[in-house]
Amino acid sequence: MSVAPAIIVSDIVNRFGAQTVHDGLDMRIERGEIFGIVGGSGSGKSVLLNTILGLRRPQRGRVELSGVDITSLADAELRKLKMTYGVTFQAGALFSSLTVLQNVQLPMLEHLDLSARALEELALLKVRLVGLPVEAAYKYPSQLSGGMIKRAALARALALDPPLLFLDEPTSGLDPIGAAAFDELLVGLQRELGLTVVMITHDLDTIFRTCNRVGVIVDRKMISGTLEQISDNPHPWIREYFHGARASRFGASRGA
Repeated sequence: MSVAPAIIVSDIVNRFGAQTVHDGLDMRIERGEIFGIVGGSGSGKSVLLNTILGLRRPQRGRVELSGVDITSLADAELRKLKMTYGVTFQAGALFSSLTVLQNVQLPMLEHLDLSARALEELALLKVRLVGLPVEAAYKYPSQLSGGMIKRAALARALALDPPLLFLDEPTSGLDPIGAAAFDELLVGLQRELGLTVVMITHDLDTIFRTCNRVGVIVDRKMISGTLEQISDNPHPWIREYFHGARASRFGASRGA
């Protein structure tokens, strides 16, 4: 018996007034891979992510998560499905008035019926899982470095042990050493937990360090493939992105 892909996006159309952002966009992500999404400014990377997460209904098309068409789900059904994925946002999106531990506990409080002690132990487990020291759990976001905020947000995204993980610019704002450490953590967690990871990123080094395949949004559609296939694609934007001066500066073209 064949296993359904983790995500299938079919013939998606997204419009804002007269502006068409996606016009028949297709994407397929297999279970257990790390898939990177790249594209120019205004190409609709975040719009696509919101569509996949069920936060936006497309004008046309279908999105399936683990075989379930989310575009036809009622709000109550969609809320239940959201337990199957975790999300981190570019700036971390931690609640500043809550400690790291309390931030990580938020999804647990919404979906799990556990005692206060069990909630604390489970949240501490997630904090340690992402490489943060236990004492960081009792600090507020303002007391953390940028890299620690990224890890705390990742701990919250993993709070319910989701099989799917979505990351929006996970290494933005980090120095090269911090970004490399986060990439290493992500690859390790993906392997250890059997995650399927979808990330929006502009960081070429992150793409080459972590991704099995890449999807590039160009001309309102997506071209996807392995890193080698994408690097060999003749589309002008893809050539400039993966082989231009910027790629050489980041050192990413070493894998092309």
